Amino acid sequence: MTYCLGLDLKEGLVLLSDTRTNAGVDNISIFSKMHVWETPGERVIAMLSAGNLASTQSVINLLNEGLEIEGEAEPQSLLNVKTMFRAAELVGQAIRRVYRLDGQSMKDHKVSFDVSFLMGGQIGQRKMSLFEIYSAGNFIEATADTPYLQIGETKYGKPILDRAAQYETGLYDGVKLALVSMDSTLRSNLTVGLPIDLLVYRRDSLRVELRRRITESDDYFRMVRQRWSEALRDAYRTIPQPEWAADKGR
Repeated sequence: MTYCLGLDLKEGLVLLSDTRTNAGVDNISIFSKMHVWETPGERVIAMLSAGNLASTQSVINLLNEGLEIEGEAEPQSLLNVKTMFRAAELVGQAIRRVYRLDGQSMKDHKVSFDVSFLMGGQIGQRKMSLFEIYSAGNFIEATADTPYLQIGETKYGKPILDRAAQYETGLYDGVKLALVSMDSTLRSNLTVGLPIDLLVYRRDSLRVELRRRITESDDYFRMVRQRWSEALRDAYRTIPQPEWAADKGR
């Protein structure tokens, strides 16, 4: 399994993904779930993937090669679509094409067609967007009311985002939130693992501002993990005991 999240903030995008793939306790590998298409000054599109690795890789390869679309003079790829909405539609078409090719065979072998993607970015001066794209090829878009999206093992990292993520959150405060959310998942789910991949995009810049692989030895991430644990313990200790507790006076 995996955990990926995206924050769609006023200042830009924060995308974070782990790298663990798990096909049983004896078959754990590292594969990047982050894929980036960048033409500096013209577009930045980043996509995070979760689910069956073979299927997600097939979708990514189709997007790299380009899809023949009726009515289009040339194959459509993430490097030539005109809008982010059209990019999300193209990913959906790629998913459905892979399903048509492999879906029945996977079903025959009792393997589920399980893929999902987060895709964020900006093309030209059009609107920056963040989408979650499902196995059926349909998708939703993050909004100012719900400025984050998650795929994979979402439940452990969701509470911090629910409590703290807001559209007005600063870009690098968003990085801190994303790292805390990931740390909560790493601590509670063995199918999610280091290293993790981080991408930061500043709205209207049309170039990746930061792309970083974070490992166990990363000093900043180790500090975040330690201080978040200490802060939780301190907060727990400062909460008064309930007035109705039998041993309140002990």
